[in-house]
Amino acid sequence: MIIACALALGTTPATAGDDALVIYKSLSPEVALEAAQATLKKCRDNGFQVAVAVVDRFGQPQVMLRDRFAGSHTPDTATRKAYTAVSFRTATSEMAKLIRSGQLEPGLAQLPHTAMIGGGLMIEAAGSMVGGIGVSGAPGGDKDDECAKAGIDAIRDKLDF
Repeated sequence: MIIACALALGTTPATAGDDALVIYKSLSPEVALEAAQATLKKCRDNGFQVAVAVVDRFGQPQVMLRDRFAGSHTPDTATRKAYTAVSFRTATSEMAKLIRSGQLEPGLAQLPHTAMIGGGLMIEAAGSMVGGIGVSGAPGGDKDDECAKAGIDAIRDKLDF
């Protein structure tokens, strides 16, 4: 009876093993560190003292680098930006624009561990999100974004497979 109903609906019944395991890609600590180092270098080259955080696809920290003169708030803010980008699967600068324009509920900015300001980007490989990177300390989210993009670009050849 179940098989007949499934065939009538144009689907096949799921077997117990179909969804028992989820397979995903993840950044190695070495690649996460390489991205963070390239990000820090880009910001230094631009004259900015920042903190850089790389999180895994679940928003858990993998790498944190803080330059000598970066503000004491920057490690937490960078981590929150990376977490936000991963959690919402959107660049944090885009989230900030959507909240300012009224397209998103402003209360989202009050969620724990989030930072809806520029400087957080997703890291993607072969169409899958594998992590996020957040930068804090440059004079403006657009400059944080620029540094984060440089970090992702530095590992691009390791991600495109």
